[in-house]
Amino acid sequence: MKIKIFQVDAFAEKLFTGNPAAVCVLNTWLDDDIMQKIAAENNLAETAFIVNKGNGYDIRWFTPTIEVDLCGHATLASAYVIFNFLDFKDNEIIFNSPQSGELRVTEVGDELFLNFPVDKLERSDNIKEIEECIGIKPIEVLKGKSDYIAIVEREEEVANMIPNLTAIAKLDARGLIVTAVGNNVDFVSRFFGPQSGIDEDPVTGSAHTSLIPLWSAKLNKQDMVAKQLSQRGGRLICMHDGDRCSIGGKANLYLVGELYIE
Repeated sequence: MKIKIFQVDAFAEKLFTGNPAAVCVLNTWLDDDIMQKIAAENNLAETAFIVNKGNGYDIRWFTPTIEVDLCGHATLASAYVIFNFLDFKDNEIIFNSPQSGELRVTEVGDELFLNFPVDKLERSDNIKEIEECIGIKPIEVLKGKSDYIAIVEREEEVANMIPNLTAIAKLDARGLIVTAVGNNVDFVSRFFGPQSGIDEDPVTGSAHTSLIPLWSAKLNKQDMVAKQLSQRGGRLICMHDGDRCSIGGKANLYLVGELYIE
């Protein structure tokens, strides 16, 4: 069996930046074990699998070690593939995720905009545990559906911190977001998820479903620009709209190929 595979840099102003994701185009779902093995073989932060359902696409996402409930950059990469290579005529794609429901991606010029539900955040008293994880005492800690969020005072603290991945891996969460007000953008962040097989994710779209409502409330702004301060880096256009948010960015194609599965 041959499976078409694409590798796309998402939230990337140019190639070799942003977050690389693999996109596998299926006619029907494979066994979960096979999809997990493909994701492990790809060894990228995320591999998305998509199936055409006529009026939209079903989508699932796998890290090298687990299936996850939501992945923004691999959804953006999937939309880029559909718009550019799968003879799709409209400017909006409707994805359906078994875990996250309906997700929409709209094409506006050379940018793609995810429309996702926002996360619900609660304050956490886990200050000491998070301080052990990042080596900085956060000014505030919150917990969303999947991740802890540590707010620190300055962009430079986010950029220069050295994570304690062993401590982060012990958190009862998918991962840890570290964030601060930005110097030249509205806010900055980094994301660590060793318990999900991702020590540091280059650009994390799903984390911004937590960051957008958080910073929208703190900055009293609906429209914002964000930057993820990983080595590769990524720029995200963010809009808050009630219980939904839009997360926009560019994508660049790196690879097209075929997988051979017995």
